[in-house]
Amino acid sequence: MPVTDQVHDAGLRLPDLTGLPVPAYVYDLAEVRAAHAALTGALPARTGLYYSLKANPHPALLRALRACGARAEVCSTGELLAAVDAGWPAGELLYTGPGKSDEELRHALEHGVRHFSVDSAYALAQLDRAAGRTGTAVRCLLRINDDRPAPGQGLAMTGVASPFGVDTSAVLARPAEFGDRAHARIGGLHLYMGTNLGSAGDLLAQFARSLATARRVSAALAEHGVRADVWDLGGGFPAPFAAAGERAGLSGLRGPLEELLDSAAPGWRTGSPDVCFESGRYLVGTAGTLVTRVLDTKRSHGRDVVVLQSGIHHLGGMSGLRRLPPLVPHLLTPDRTGTPALTEAMVTGPLCTPLDTWAQRTALPAVRPGDLVAVPNTGAYGLYASLVAFLGHALPAEIVFDSADPRRAPEVSRLTLARVPEPGH
Repeated sequence: MPVTDQVHDAGLRLPDLTGLPVPAYVYDLAEVRAAHAALTGALPARTGLYYSLKANPHPALLRALRACGARAEVCSTGELLAAVDAGWPAGELLYTGPGKSDEELRHALEHGVRHFSVDSAYALAQLDRAAGRTGTAVRCLLRINDDRPAPGQGLAMTGVASPFGVDTSAVLARPAEFGDRAHARIGGLHLYMGTNLGSAGDLLAQFARSLATARRVSAALAEHGVRADVWDLGGGFPAPFAAAGERAGLSGLRGPLEELLDSAAPGWRTGSPDVCFESGRYLVGTAGTLVTRVLDTKRSHGRDVVVLQSGIHHLGGMSGLRRLPPLVPHLLTPDRTGTPALTEAMVTGPLCTPLDTWAQRTALPAVRPGDLVAVPNTGAYGLYASLVAFLGHALPAEIVFDSADPRRAPEVSRLTLARVPEPGH
């Protein structure tokens, strides 16, 4: 059975892989466009949507999202350069992150970045000094760490001790600390409360709380001459990771969210405030599949062990944060009728550490060395959240195709890690 037929049977969307390198992350631009259309269709009209490059900064995906009309949110020098290379003007980027060095700020300002998110009074003063040294003026979003966490989130961002944002209570107690500086002023609020929320109801609850907090904080800041004209309400839009499944349906979000905005920010329909959202995983997560190869199979202490060419160096899934769920790859090569399936298999990578394990006990079809397997929904936090430098194995290729345009040949590239000497050394 050809690879493409087996892929169809598994519900995965991949091009013909004949002659293409493996292991590889395979990205479908048609799915990126579909995800963007689904999310913008679920959000109120006249609101903006930022793509968070941390999810996946591959140039082809960035160009596709820019063509769709997405804005770009970056949080490092590397992401800044990737966004500019993809065509976003530096002056339109939102530069976020809970800690920025003076050198990072200087670099960003010299490249034309004028919009930042700041997480403390110190960060505001630091940015003011940096803007003063470069003779520029910048506008900031003040990130808020709300007093309670959002329910249903996959990873707590607020309501707990965090590097992200200023506690709501601290802003309300000392709003004068966030007044205009000579070169930096607060022009809006950044309220990202949680990631990967489970449902439209959880999202609505989060946004309702964010809007209530935005009203309180905006009123307190206004008494000190600060106009919070931008409300970035964050995201948390859910998508499956490294498991079968589809993007979450968000059809029940738009109407209730418009009602929330009408109540909390009556001028939002005419841009006062300018309301925007952010997304990473929802826009690219379902567009990616990691295809890799079986290197070895054996029995050990009564259990089947399957060793793959890919492990935590190719798909770490934030393993350093202990957020790696069991990963069960799909077989892409022919069925073997009559060959017993594996019932409690250990699935590992090739690294010389027992930590390189995707699953301890999982069911798999019968596999043999040389077989191709795939892990779906790895377009977000896949390669770029993995331990790519650990033990020096080759990185997987990246293959971009467009399932809506079969005449377009897949494009193959490979991320490289280079040692660059410091100037003068």
